[in-house]
Amino acid sequence: MNQMRDIMTTQVATVTPQDNIQQAAGLMKQHNVGVIPVVENGVLRGVVTDRDLVLRSVADNNGAATVAEVMTTDVITADPTMTVDEASRLMAERQIRRLPIVENNQLVGIVALGDLAARQQHAGEAGVALSNISSNIPDPEPGDQQTLM
Repeated sequence: MNQMRDIMTTQVATVTPQDNIQQAAGLMKQHNVGVIPVVENGVLRGVVTDRDLVLRSVADNNGAATVAEVMTTDVITADPTMTVDEASRLMAERQIRRLPIVENNQLVGIVALGDLAARQQHAGEAGVALSNISSNIPDPEPGDQQTLM
């Protein structure tokens, strides 16, 4: 049975709470991702998502400058020994698409639904998780574009 350590991405771009939001957005663009873990001295403090940037800074026009002002701090995590099945269920139950992997209070990797889907033997788990996560997303209006991240 595969564990998170077998499929997680270990080279993860990170920011600190003190970094500015433009740095976070730049890393998202550079690495083509929608989430950047927020780490301080190796410890996961939260994540900043493209949605965080838009809703907590741009849409509110609040002038947020630092990652700390917009980041999500209530983050669901897994440890590297968690099985793929367990992680898939957790992601489906909590309706999350990205799961930071933490060991001894240190960020060691991240797993996304795409990581599950990219492994053919786990395509079923990814499909179940995505189906459960997406079940609460309303159908798009004709002409609307919908992106799942």
